[in-house]
Amino acid sequence: MGLLLALQSRIPDRWFIRRLLPSALFVAVAYLVSGLGQSRWYDAGLVAHRLERYLGAESGAEAHPTTALLLYAITVAAGAFTVPMAAQVVSVLAAGAWPWWLAPLSERVRALRVRRWRSPDELRDDALRSRGRGEVLRAARLEARAAATARIAPKTPTWTGDRLRSTADRVRELRGLDVETSWVDLLLDLSESSRAALVEARDGYDGACEAMVWSLAYLALGVYWWPAAVVGALAWLASWRWLRRAGDVLGNTTEAVVRAHDA
Repeated sequence: MGLLLALQSRIPDRWFIRRLLPSALFVAVAYLVSGLGQSRWYDAGLVAHRLERYLGAESGAEAHPTTALLLYAITVAAGAFTVPMAAQVVSVLAAGAWPWWLAPLSERVRALRVRRWRSPDELRDDALRSRGRGEVLRAARLEARAAATARIAPKTPTWTGDRLRSTADRVRELRGLDVETSWVDLLLDLSESSRAALVEARDGYDGACEAMVWSLAYLALGVYWWPAAVVGALAWLASWRWLRRAGDVLGNTTEAVVRAHDA
């Protein structure tokens, strides 16, 4: 714990809270539960025994305490550096910019979204009729769906991709700038306050992508220890909603700073 507190004073909060601390927790959990399996998922005694062996508290231990802590630190650091790279993959997929070799799947997902899409006005009218019939829960669900639905049919395989595509189209109309390929040019052309707001919005989006990576890591750990799958599923739902909100905030912020710059 003292080592983590010392590191916190020297490492930016983004690295410590979003990467180093989650990596430390995941590596510790993965090691401690790796010997439990599905049938002994509740065996706390076995977890304590594995921890004692790892720290060299008994004869026949796996490693000297110093060596064990060094290996742990290296593994944690590797995880902290790997997550941002994996988050870039999530970011690309969430933005709807799927690689060419996923084009068939991308088109199928987009076509499915088009078939399921209904305009916000149609959804609100349906909600109004449902509320008139006393179907309050259905009306609330339709109203929430209408609020989150774009006014045009989906153009990408993801909701966030459509939102960011809409922003890119508006920026192109306002500035003649392709924000998808000229992000740095846009930042350099803005005032300091606008640049800070845009960077903060982008950082929130990247953080949501990293949270999605951690949720997938726990889902994978659930293959060996099922409670991890439960944690991963809950984390995935939370990170999915966070990602949608962050994509919307990024889109709104980008449009706002561009309009303010041109005003």
